[in-house]
Amino acid sequence: MSVYLLVLCMALLQQGGRAKPDPPGCNNPEAVRVAEEALDQINQDQSKGYVLSLKRLYDVSHTPDKEKGGSLYKLTIDVMETMCHITSRKPWKQCEVRGISDVPVYGECEVSAFIDSQVTLHSYSCALREVPGTVVVHQCPDCSTADNVGDPVIKETANLSLQRFNIESGLANYFTLENITKASSEWFSGPAYYVEFTIVETVCSKTTAASELSDCPLMDCQFAHRGFCKGSHRTQEDFDMVFPLGKERLQSRNEVEVKCEIFEPQAALVEEQAHARADSKHTDHQHSNHTHLHPHEHTHSVTPTSDIPVSRPLDSLGTLVYLPAPIRASPAASSCPGPHRHKLGIEKRGL
Repeated sequence: MSVYLLVLCMALLQQGGRAKPDPPGCNNPEAVRVAEEALDQINQDQSKGYVLSLKRLYDVSHTPDKEKGGSLYKLTIDVMETMCHITSRKPWKQCEVRGISDVPVYGECEVSAFIDSQVTLHSYSCALREVPGTVVVHQCPDCSTADNVGDPVIKETANLSLQRFNIESGLANYFTLENITKASSEWFSGPAYYVEFTIVETVCSKTTAASELSDCPLMDCQFAHRGFCKGSHRTQEDFDMVFPLGKERLQSRNEVEVKCEIFEPQAALVEEQAHARADSKHTDHQHSNHTHLHPHEHTHSVTPTSDIPVSRPLDSLGTLVYLPAPIRASPAASSCPGPHRHKLGIEKRGL
């Protein structure tokens, strides 16, 4: 019996020595790193829309490459849209995910990336979609729902919001509307409209006559500032009794609010860093004679688009489109899908 047990143990040890380690699953630290850094690069590859945040790693496959000393990963990652516009170039970990009251958007990305000492994104394909208004209202009856960005009332809301920003901003030049990126509405003592939009700096200063503002050309240079705004337009309806007429008179009071974030252009950041390096080599006498060659001197406070200037590739590495939710197969890898990082509380759609 003892001999039999010894032979059995040796056989098991031999099998264990030949057994291959389990392939990385959705909880594997390296797979998670690839997913996070690949999403960083997907966001950098975009020129419009909003920064995407990682919701979870849904599935993963892994192929070691001994010749290159790394591994090729094929990932399926679930993503959610954040409140940061892509113009900000903010890292997704610094951005708040859209809640149920903010017209939430979700989707999935198929990603191919290679990892050795660093993660290199090879390709991606993302499909996004808004959470339907019926689902939002069922879960949150008082929440605003999406509107068509082309509706006249939405355009009016954006224009009124921008008008207020230009009046109150204190910036040297006027800004003009670039794109309306999102719109929603609700009833709040009357109709209330909410809009998000991007703006671009023009060459017209604040001394420009109002009659000439409609013809202000854009500041067509690399130092032009861009911004991202959130505006609202509420119409509150009050009924006042007008006794001489014996009838009710409907009075409308419009309330417009706006908040914009202006981003320092990448070219200005690069130039500022170049001046900083040059200034560090100057003597005190040389520094006092230093002249800034920036063609547009801006003294207002702005938010840099990132701590490090972002270089976008000449050719996009993938696609990002709006499509209905696909029917997906169950994950093939072990321990997949990974845990949710964000949840809207909409169990019907796994959100």
